[in-house]
Amino acid sequence: MTVEQLVARLAAVASEPRLRVLAMLERETLHVSELARRMGMSRPLLYMHLTRLEEAGFVRGRHELGADGKALKYYDVEPFDVRLTPAVVTAAIAASTSPATEE
Repeated sequence: MTVEQLVARLAAVASEPRLRVLAMLERETLHVSELARRMGMSRPLLYMHLTRLEEAGFVRGRHELGADGKALKYYDVEPFDVRLTPAVVTAAIAASTSPATEE
């Protein structure tokens, strides 16, 4: 994993709403409308959070037809184990293609 990938992965879960989404989806698979209702959040905002989580590999979305023939997008949590240790950071820096920067 490169440093860019590590940063993207950590940024995806560095949000209370996204952590709450993960907690809800860990309990059960939900379609977007139901998840939005339970989160008390608009669907566009929820989609933004779900996109970040999906791009980082934390959730997976899939389409299914409802009983009424309407397409529903369901989300599941993908198995993950995030560990941040000095060794992980060092390996990510070593695998990075970005030059070192000073701040």
